[in-house]
Amino acid sequence: MTDKFQNNKDDGGGQDARLFVVSAPSGAGKTTLCDAARRHLPDLVYSVSSTTRAPRDGEQEGRDYFFVTEAQFREGIDTGQWAEWARVHDNYYGTSARFIEDHLYAGRDVLMDIDVQGAAQILRRYPDAVTIFIMAPSMAILRQRITARGLDSGSVIDKRMKNAEAEIACRGIYRHVVVNDELDAAIARFVSILTGS
Repeated sequence: MTDKFQNNKDDGGGQDARLFVVSAPSGAGKTTLCDAARRHLPDLVYSVSSTTRAPRDGEQEGRDYFFVTEAQFREGIDTGQWAEWARVHDNYYGTSARFIEDHLYAGRDVLMDIDVQGAAQILRRYPDAVTIFIMAPSMAILRQRITARGLDSGSVIDKRMKNAEAEIACRGIYRHVVVNDELDAAIARFVSILTGS
């Protein structure tokens, strides 16, 4: 099985590209690792998801997410717009199939930062995707990281921890698992997977 997405268009493109799918429990450091990878690999296309949740401080439309209403999202479900979608923490998240395929056909590697439910959907549609699961070294450290962000109430943190247990139980569907213990080492491991080195 190849990791490459074959360009079969009759436009002379003929380039190959890889689709990388990254998932992690909230607080495991997925965003930090993805941001570091994008600095190391400036040609890597970052897939921007759509969500119905409200923007957090500092988040920008089109950079962090495309922020849509629940009605808009449901219309996208009905029309087959999403390559993957899921309801997570009481909000919808999804990725445009056209966005992914336009870049892959153009020969550009695409990095997707999505949840476990979405990753399973992507694998059904793109079985050659390179899947990576990010973990904290322990559940206790994961709770500390989530708490330290100061974004969530105690009840929300408890819910995130419960969801983390379910997500970690699914790590077997991923080709690679990266434990984010020492940050520099985790970044090096993550980038090596993306570059195939």
